[in-house]
Amino acid sequence: MSARVLLVDDDRSLCEWLESALTKRGLTVTWRTSADEGFALLDAEDFDLVIADLNMRGMNGLELCQRIAGSRPDTPVIVITAFGSLETAVAAIRAGAYDFITKPFEIEALHLTLNRAISHRALRQEVTRLRRAVTEASRFGELLGASAAMRQVYDLLDRVAETDASVLITGESGTGKELVARAIHQRSRRAAGPFVAINCSAMPETLLETELFGHVKGAFTDARSARTGLFLQAEQGTLFLDEIGDLPLPLQPKLLRALQDRKVRPVGSDTEVAYDARLIAATNRDIELAVEEHRFRDDLYYRINVLQVHLPPLRERGSDILLLAQHFIEQYAAGANKPVAGLTPEAAEKLMSYGWPGNVRELQNCIERAVALTRFDHIVVEDLPEKVRAYRPSRVLLGGDDPTEVLPLEEVERRYILWAVDALGGSKTLAAQKLGVDRKTLYRKLGQYEGRTSVKDTKGS
Repeated sequence: MSARVLLVDDDRSLCEWLESALTKRGLTVTWRTSADEGFALLDAEDFDLVIADLNMRGMNGLELCQRIAGSRPDTPVIVITAFGSLETAVAAIRAGAYDFITKPFEIEALHLTLNRAISHRALRQEVTRLRRAVTEASRFGELLGASAAMRQVYDLLDRVAETDASVLITGESGTGKELVARAIHQRSRRAAGPFVAINCSAMPETLLETELFGHVKGAFTDARSARTGLFLQAEQGTLFLDEIGDLPLPLQPKLLRALQDRKVRPVGSDTEVAYDARLIAATNRDIELAVEEHRFRDDLYYRINVLQVHLPPLRERGSDILLLAQHFIEQYAAGANKPVAGLTPEAAEKLMSYGWPGNVRELQNCIERAVALTRFDHIVVEDLPEKVRAYRPSRVLLGGDDPTEVLPLEEVERRYILWAVDALGGSKTLAAQKLGVDRKTLYRKLGQYEGRTSVKDTKGS
């Protein structure tokens, strides 16, 4: 890791040795033999971190550390001393030091500490930048994100919004598919009309039919009055069918006919009524597989999939994780009237390393919880849910010298399949292609793995 290091120690020979050793490891080292000289140089130039000896003539390391913490709080200071004790270490940390190292030390141990400090500073700067970036970030309606993946989505949505064709939004649960549908509606020529949404998996077939198409008085026992269906309620606006992959098979031909003819027949009526509404549908399921398995009509699939927008999972959006986290912090801190300003670097690192199977919805829940629990002005690691704090990426153990690590072939297959799906962004279709199996086989195996865990899944390779 390349970085500029300021070394302050009155032992010239130690400075020369550390300069040589750390330069060989890619660091740029500048040294001074007094704290006054070191602080003056730091005031004039920018360094990524400072290494300061504790006992020096004139201003000592603790005093230097305090002055740096006051003037440049983003610059980590590592204090070194030949007279280490618990009291001294505590004093150094209270003075604002990032870490405390006792002489003599191994150069590799020091180098590792320096790299951690540099990463800490970079992440802290990123968190600070994100606080400014939230108000300036790329947005499309209520969608927020500046990653390359989201910029591609925004570009596609701009073009989709200009048309009146049916749209199918795909993506994992929690990625924000309804937000996309609302954003398309708000950018379209139908923005002045209503946006009507329904979850197709939330009600039984008979109720869903009357919700969509309406019914006339007396159509069934409880039909004491006529009801206008959602297609007509969305007149000159947008009808959003969420979780369309769960649409009951007997209802699918009726929906297809309504889309083809641009007319609906209320339940119990002999008359068709024309409607003018744009259809946007969404699903987190593999509809192509459902078509292959005859659980979803292919003609209906082609009718709703004129234009397709795929939302990337949160784990593929990079620093959008921190951008969204900062946005949620500001939202929930204001609602709770708590002075929570952001994340500590350590908490931010945990968020970045977690897999977010629940995507943006899970992140939002995590931040709401953290804001409610924190006692500080920044969210710390302890404020995060246990599964986020303890998360370790799964690894596929292919071999080793320890005979106790030899696994059954079935377990190796399980780990590899789960790793492959995760590595390919959760796409089961792509994973099946790469693994050389058909999707039915992959889905069957994944179904068998549900609820199964292994204590070795978190072990590094």
